Amino acid sequence: MIYETAFVVRPDASEEVVASIKNSLAETFKEFGAEVLVNDSWGVKTFAQPTESGLKKGAYHYFMYKGAGNLNAEIERKFRINEHLVRHMIIKLGEDKHQADIVKEYKNPNHTQAAQVEGDEFGGSDDKDKKMHSKRKSCYFSATKSSPDWKNPKSYSWLVNEFGKISPARITGLTPTFQRRANEAIKRGRNMLLISYQSNETAR
Repeated sequence: MIYETAFVVRPDASEEVVASIKNSLAETFKEFGAEVLVNDSWGVKTFAQPTESGLKKGAYHYFMYKGAGNLNAEIERKFRINEHLVRHMIIKLGEDKHQADIVKEYKNPNHTQAAQVEGDEFGGSDDKDKKMHSKRKSCYFSATKSSPDWKNPKSYSWLVNEFGKISPARITGLTPTFQRRANEAIKRGRNMLLISYQSNETAR
């Protein structure tokens, strides 16, 4: 089975600490015979809203891997006891036979958001397209053959109003399937501090 994990390290953690976390993860992958498919860093981001302890920033790291057995339980155990981690999450992506497509679909959210922001600067066509589909009550994701991705808050923040409420399908025009996917993406994005619980502010 193919999974992804992302974790956020405290902004005051040293390079040695980050290296230690990654080395520990690599050892766990090796111990359980897992194969790393993607290893990426998203850099330091300002959270969509501060943590309970008042932290406002953190460094994001990402892995996609193929593994089985008790691998994820061990990763989760190590993450939970690490005092340098602010947030972490493990998600099942799909079966091994779909590996090529799953890996191909991965995009560093920094690059994706930068492209979308550039598009906004030159006319805001993406946002206009979303609004048009909402007015027509047609599904934006179906029409554009895309999907909300928790890693990229730009792909779903437009579905959240200024008070943090998720717009229902009767407003967005999304199909039930894509509305469920959007709700799940928003839930995961909030867990990872990429979008606020109280507004539609996103991490930057």
